[in-house]
Amino acid sequence: MNELLTSKDEILDDLEVALAHLPRVELPVVHRFTPGMYIREISIPAGTMLTSMVHKTEHPFVLSQGRIKVTSDNEGSVIYEAPFTGITQPGTRRALHAETDVIWTTFHATDLTDVEAICEEILEPKDYSHIQQIDADYKPPVLCHS
Repeated sequence: MNELLTSKDEILDDLEVALAHLPRVELPVVHRFTPGMYIREISIPAGTMLTSMVHKTEHPFVLSQGRIKVTSDNEGSVIYEAPFTGITQPGTRRALHAETDVIWTTFHATDLTDVEAICEEILEPKDYSHIQQIDADYKPPVLCHS
């Protein structure tokens, strides 16, 4: 019998393979810190498709500009339009398509101020082997600093 069901992770992996063949889009990130808080603001140009890493922690996010289609196990398939505030659940991995220019900000409770260390604390390690099997020259994006 053919396997008709594909896991969401496999679907997102396949999307990442397809996206890896397209020109990279610059996604500017602004990092801010307050006592006990890391604030990460990412600007996503209109038309951009991307996937997120798997989140380890529950944390709020704010869409302060734009309109974006989001698909995840937790949210289903939804369109968020600014202003919008939501909560990311642990284990969330998203596929996103910015319909307009978007500003998406996340807020993370931490006393750390080293962005790489914070990323290790809040994100699952990313395996790019599914892309590198198809494109040996693929270089993973720098995810945690601007």
